[in-house]
Amino acid sequence: MKTMIAEVKPQNKGTKQLFENPILEKLSRTHISIPLIIFFSYSGGLLYWNVKNTSLSPLTTIILFFIGLIAFTWVEYNMHRYVFHMKVYTEVRKKLQYTIHGVHHEFPKDKDRLAMPPLLSITIATILLLLFKVAMGDFVFAFLPGFLVGYASYLSVHYMVHAFPPPKNFFKALWVNHSVHHYKDGEVVFGVSSPLWDYIYGTMELKN
Repeated sequence: MKTMIAEVKPQNKGTKQLFENPILEKLSRTHISIPLIIFFSYSGGLLYWNVKNTSLSPLTTIILFFIGLIAFTWVEYNMHRYVFHMKVYTEVRKKLQYTIHGVHHEFPKDKDRLAMPPLLSITIATILLLLFKVAMGDFVFAFLPGFLVGYASYLSVHYMVHAFPPPKNFFKALWVNHSVHHYKDGEVVFGVSSPLWDYIYGTMELKN
């Protein structure tokens, strides 16, 4: 089975219209600053609620925050590998995969599509809050802020590696890793903000 990613040739410039409806097309695009503001603000609000309305200690809050941060990197890896790069053995799956991620591989320099649209961002964050609240109780007000900061960090790194040249320090590895994924082998190096899970699951190496 092939993925749509393997069939897409990256374009160095340009964009593509995904929806005929102008409203849907507009909603599919966003400036990177908007979701970053949303997620950092959402996280700050949850931490404020945690301090004012729960009995969690500062140490517990810090530990849960960093657990949430690490948990996001695992979710990021698996979403990228198994959802964004889903197998496209039907036309419906092929269209869905292209809409949510394939278009990014075809136009990796399109800055308007380097982040999830704001309306979808708020909806997903709220759904996560409700689900995690049921499962974790008040722990969610320390765990979810870390998870959302992890997502905001991912968005920041993803934007920078596509919009700016690599820096001359150890962060350069993130640029190199993502370039391998986009321009050499779309079936490896799924971690964007961290290569941790690629090393754990053995997807750092190019396939023969």
